[in-house]
Amino acid sequence: MISPGIFRQYDIRGIYGKDLTIEAAEAIGRGYAIILAERGLSGAVAVGRDNRPSGDALRDALVRGLTSTGLDVIDIGVVPTPLLYWALHNLPVVAGIQITGSHNPPEYNGFKCCVGTGSLHGEGILHLRDIIAKGVFPKGAGKVTHEAVVDRYVADVAARIGPLPKDMKVVIDCGNGAGAIVAPALFKALGIAPTMLFAESDGTFPNHHPDPTVVENLQDLIRSVRATGSEVGIGFDGDADRIGIVDGDGTIIWGDYLLLIYARDVLARTGAGQAIIFDVKCSQALPDGIEKAGGKAIMWKTGHSLIKDKMKAMHAPIAGEMSGHMFFGEGFYGHDDALYGAARLLRICADSKRTVKDLLADVPRFVSTPELRIDCADDRKEVVVRDALKHFAARYKVSDVDGVRILFDGGWGLIRSSNTQPILVMRFEADSEARLAAIRGEVEGWLTAQGVNVTPGTGH
Repeated sequence: MISPGIFRQYDIRGIYGKDLTIEAAEAIGRGYAIILAERGLSGAVAVGRDNRPSGDALRDALVRGLTSTGLDVIDIGVVPTPLLYWALHNLPVVAGIQITGSHNPPEYNGFKCCVGTGSLHGEGILHLRDIIAKGVFPKGAGKVTHEAVVDRYVADVAARIGPLPKDMKVVIDCGNGAGAIVAPALFKALGIAPTMLFAESDGTFPNHHPDPTVVENLQDLIRSVRATGSEVGIGFDGDADRIGIVDGDGTIIWGDYLLLIYARDVLARTGAGQAIIFDVKCSQALPDGIEKAGGKAIMWKTGHSLIKDKMKAMHAPIAGEMSGHMFFGEGFYGHDDALYGAARLLRICADSKRTVKDLLADVPRFVSTPELRIDCADDRKEVVVRDALKHFAARYKVSDVDGVRILFDGGWGLIRSSNTQPILVMRFEADSEARLAAIRGEVEGWLTAQGVNVTPGTGH
């Protein structure tokens, strides 16, 4: 039996040896052949893996499953997730699968699946689950070849970004994740010598957990930036598809403000009127700043696969999420890549001769909560969001693009249902601490009246 719970909205994920098993990995490989056949695709599949200890065994099982159906595999080895995406554009493949636990603890692992150059998500992943459950697969004998892509990727990014000024003072925190396999060579190729933290690849993450959306995981980066007098600090998550930033003072710059830097740059260089895509958790400072810079601010659903699809549909040059997924259509391939994102940020700073702090000096700073996650059963959470929409839409202007984002005078509040867990996600922002407390109090008061416990829970 394969645990159905590993098949999530955006990927396949679980605890290795518990719900994510060798049998599941092999079955995913077998089922993938049917997915590709249904879409009329024939050719090789790229397979990469991050540096978690379970990656090798899962790789062997996945490849065994793929080749047993007659599919050929091009194994690109231990690499960050963005290099798997890069391979889709640069190797003779029709699909790709990255074995990664992303930002989760080391006991987790999973599969990020791609068909063509797009991601398999939502109904596509559930369809793969149903195919596997039927247990009927084609038979064949595919072959496995190996392709080294790190040097080619580094050369590609370096050619796009160009040499950076040698006097740039930068700290890079790889968090011992898969980004450590690429970052030292990449920044050397760009002509700079940053202070490198935890740039040894170790998928047990012995120093701190590589998730730059968590304040405690940025403390080493903050200390190093201050100690070295650097102008910026950059951190990567476990598979280097999400980026975290601190400015020269050691102040954390969250994904929404970072996206505004990218958006202003691309609109100034390539022209006004273009769409910039962002998720519902972002600060109001972002759409205000995009519009002021001449862009069209498009708020969309949270989830890297959903943002990526919307970006392609609207031919947007840039998109991003509060979580640090940054997507680059202009000048790159359209996927999320923290390594390229870091290089591009440094290019913007070098060209403008301004630091990250300088680039954001004119952007209003609101007070806000982090993402608040409260427990709510799967069979209840959608009902709560629907009732919230009805209640608050009668009183305020709301957006229902993903849950309900309520626009209050002087701030906003968000309630959305998680796509992957039995939780509701909330976030609040306002122009003062007092207004923030009032907005949060009103929303949480309504939830409490519905029988929802608003004490933040836990979960991955």
